[in-house]
Amino acid sequence: MLPFWLAMTTLMTHSAELMQFGETAMKFRVPAEPHWLANLPLIGPKSITLWQKIENARLPQLLDNMVPDTGQIIRWVLNYLGGFSMLALQFLLTLVIMAALHAKGEAATRLVLEFGYALAEQRGKDMILLAGRTIRGVAIGVTVTALVETAVGGAGMEITGMPWASVLTAITFIACLLQAGPGVTLIPAVIWMFFFKDMLSAIVLLVITVLTIVIDNVLRPYLIRKQADVPLILIMLGVIGGLSAFGLVGIFVGPVILSVTYTLVKSWLAEASTAAPQTPA
Repeated sequence: MLPFWLAMTTLMTHSAELMQFGETAMKFRVPAEPHWLANLPLIGPKSITLWQKIENARLPQLLDNMVPDTGQIIRWVLNYLGGFSMLALQFLLTLVIMAALHAKGEAATRLVLEFGYALAEQRGKDMILLAGRTIRGVAIGVTVTALVETAVGGAGMEITGMPWASVLTAITFIACLLQAGPGVTLIPAVIWMFFFKDMLSAIVLLVITVLTIVIDNVLRPYLIRKQADVPLILIMLGVIGGLSAFGLVGIFVGPVILSVTYTLVKSWLAEASTAAPQTPA
């Protein structure tokens, strides 16, 4: 809860600056090619030709006509979150409910296991344990991966001197929780570095960006499948559906619902297939 709270409050605190930054970004135009680009061995002439094609394509102008007003998008997101007071109330209620549930956690666990056994004997008990492993795998896989890649990406932006590193780190964490990945912020940051800062900083941030994306594609599947074999597409759909159905808490509730349902149905079908009589060929 703490990193999620810090990320959301950081975004809300800098909401005015974010709107101004979004409007400035939409006015960006591709500058003329730098002089050093032509001096690069082998790739220099081709790079100049490609740069000129991008500059003449007027892609930023086309994007400006296609994408709605950036300030309006940011205002909509902030209104959807409900401001500081509503967000603080949601987090407070969540912590109170969690404390109440965990105060008698062992007794609740025994009660749920006994209930599962009463419904379907050992099979019902196994289903309860399977649901618990799936919930743990999704929670650890989504949250821990988001924390690790945010820490790596945020450290990279801070080391290379990226402006607004704290705000971009907060956006990175939210994007990772939403399963959009760290590239949402790091790739534009690398492009900005190449245009407006020195080449060494841009290359260092590019390497860190590649490392962060590798972490996203390796660590999350490993943590989830260590507990239960759940397709990652279910996690993404669960995040999107949960966010639209339950609000902020749906980021965690949605993937758990889909993953547990998938795992239980898969286990049930496997048991039914094993128990079915084999027909002779």
